[in-house]
Amino acid sequence: MSSDGSYERDRAYIGTRITADGRDGYPVEPGRYRLIIARACPWANRSAIVRRLMGLEGVLSMGIAGPLHDERSWLFHLDPGGRDPVLGIEGLREAFLRREPGYSRGVTVPAIVDVPTGRVVTNDFEQVTLDLGSEWAAHQRDGAPELYPERWRDEIDDVAGAIYRDVNNGVYQCGFAGSQRAYDAAYRRLWERLDWLEARLEGRRYLVGDTVTEADVRLFPTLVRFDAVYHGHFKCNRQKLTELPALWAYARDLFQTPGFGDTIDFAQIKAHYYVVHDAINPTGVVPLGPDPSGWLTPHGREELGGRPFGDGTPPGPPPPSERVPPLGSAAIEG
Repeated sequence: MSSDGSYERDRAYIGTRITADGRDGYPVEPGRYRLIIARACPWANRSAIVRRLMGLEGVLSMGIAGPLHDERSWLFHLDPGGRDPVLGIEGLREAFLRREPGYSRGVTVPAIVDVPTGRVVTNDFEQVTLDLGSEWAAHQRDGAPELYPERWRDEIDDVAGAIYRDVNNGVYQCGFAGSQRAYDAAYRRLWERLDWLEARLEGRRYLVGDTVTEADVRLFPTLVRFDAVYHGHFKCNRQKLTELPALWAYARDLFQTPGFGDTIDFAQIKAHYYVVHDAINPTGVVPLGPDPSGWLTPHGREELGGRPFGDGTPPGPPPPSERVPPLGSAAIEG
């Protein structure tokens, strides 16, 4: 928190990369690493989506932390015995401490852990998705889409940068604001950017070009959480997503695209925000709404053209162990 009450995200991540040539000491190797996510977390949601789109399930295993973590760590409270079945740890903090004894920064997801040593390799969420789409190319499925095509990279970077600043992080700046002035400023930036996105998407199916790109992967996790969490819990309440015609149709289009909606668990999302953020919601009461069934209604975006996977193909269904509950399921064991 800054002196004026503005929320400032700590971005001091472990920046080691897993690359095809292993230049940071961690070469791409099937079965060596484990991606740790939480269904609740929008930053981790990006990695889960890209892993699905690239078809890396068979070479990069995925552990899923539960939504009800404490102030120290994401916890594996949904797994039998409360331990990740591959790493054998109760909390993700253990893997950070193995990498850096005395580690004092944020224990965040997504994180990729080196299974043989149990050490975190990286938690740099922006670089992780880019590397899954490029450095892991030798192990991607046939038909994997190109999410960061060279001809569109400058525009993707510009659009994604604005989305991060004003929307992805903007909702947190509203929700965690410590003063009225800081909240008002964040709220105005958020809605100016959402209005800009609404106008941009009125006549085009995707944010950049005519296929799904990194820009779409980065916007979707915030949109899918908007009405369930950010609208009320974070006071981002000028309008609901369902009241923004282009953005609501765009979000439904992506939700119904394989690799996007099949990573979403609304029960875990709501449990995390409404229970863990006890300074904002001290009662810990989790709302029953909104009704998620609207995510499966027709969106009509096909009329704008474009092909979600370009010359590629949709991913197959997720592995049985990674399937999310049907819309409307709400049980969370803590």
